[in-house]
Amino acid sequence: MSDRRVVITGMGIVSPLGCEIDKFWERIQEGYSGIHRITKFDPTGYACQMAGEVIELDKERFLSKKEQRRLDEYSHYAVAAADMAIADSRLETDKENPERLGAIVSTGVGGLQTLEIARDTLIKKGPSASSPFMIPRMIVNMSSGVVAIRHNLQGPNFCVVSACATSAHAISGACRIIRCDEADVMVAGGSEATICELGVDGFGCMRALSTRNDSPETACRPFDKDRDGFIMGEGAGVVVLEELEHAKKRGAVIYAEVAGYGATCDANHITQPAVDGSGAARAMRLAMSRAGLNVGDVAYINAHGTSTPLNDKIETGAIKAVFGEAAARKLMVSSSKSMTAHMLGAAGCVEAIVSVLAMRNGVVPPTINYQTPDPDCDLDYVPNTARKANIDACLSNSFGFGGQNICLALKRFE
Repeated sequence: MSDRRVVITGMGIVSPLGCEIDKFWERIQEGYSGIHRITKFDPTGYACQMAGEVIELDKERFLSKKEQRRLDEYSHYAVAAADMAIADSRLETDKENPERLGAIVSTGVGGLQTLEIARDTLIKKGPSASSPFMIPRMIVNMSSGVVAIRHNLQGPNFCVVSACATSAHAISGACRIIRCDEADVMVAGGSEATICELGVDGFGCMRALSTRNDSPETACRPFDKDRDGFIMGEGAGVVVLEELEHAKKRGAVIYAEVAGYGATCDANHITQPAVDGSGAARAMRLAMSRAGLNVGDVAYINAHGTSTPLNDKIETGAIKAVFGEAAARKLMVSSSKSMTAHMLGAAGCVEAIVSVLAMRNGVVPPTINYQTPDPDCDLDYVPNTARKANIDACLSNSFGFGGQNICLALKRFE
């Protein structure tokens, strides 16, 4: 591996808290909940009747009606976030060597809405009635392909899928490509659009979702003793990653450095994390080691923090194992999922963006809805109110079904 450094020069967001970085960050600081009763279909009778829906995206700003019909909603979100990230980076792709530009814009589930519609069409109308765009709409690599087509990115382009760790893995993979000198710029992140009957019922049948339907805004409560499950969210997060000297040469604004990452697997269970948290702990240690960080250098961790009983307890234990109990209690740890809901394949990148904004603005986002302390979760979760703090380095954790763990180590760029 070369000594080429990777920095973030652009960020784009589509989320339940808004579809512009400034508005998104303002609401994060305010501790605003983007979780409400589902409006995309009638959720009556479903175990979980709430979600973090995208409600502010003007799709026609990014895609014509014809383009929208040809793409699943997860690709709509990916295109919008990528367009915003590239615009934010002020990268003029037509003036770059296209073979040195690439993309990994991924998804955890893909075109679930397209699959749901196609299934209904087949049952009602029989064979040969489905749209000819059904397969390209549904497949998980289409978001990355469409982003490349729009911006003429002719370098490495593919999709990684690792459930809720997907977009953090996309960032780590893109960093590796740049560090190996296979590209100078990579557009990386993830997108998800699973708020449909099939998606909500599927996760509900796993008993993974909160059923506190009488109070959607307060239902997602990571690390709280009374947490009862996660809440599905949708949207996209995309960043522009760039080799440092390339970014400096064109006078780019540098938001932060992706200094290291650690990827591990629990090799334990298809959905539950390893009870001892060893895989998560190893991911954090690897990320810090590769970034040249010591325990005392990390001021903040954006936790995976799903609001499920098992995950939050295990992640807390993993943080203690890495930092030591005394040091861990001095750390600031928070879960932005308490506000955005769990954006599944988009979560890792969205939370990396939150971490970058926390460093740049000197504000740690809160974990909202924290009311009753849990003896098994006894760290500083920045409860309910954002906090001013100087952050030079932070970690962003993402853990997925299948036991797939990744931690991104981010540094303030000097």
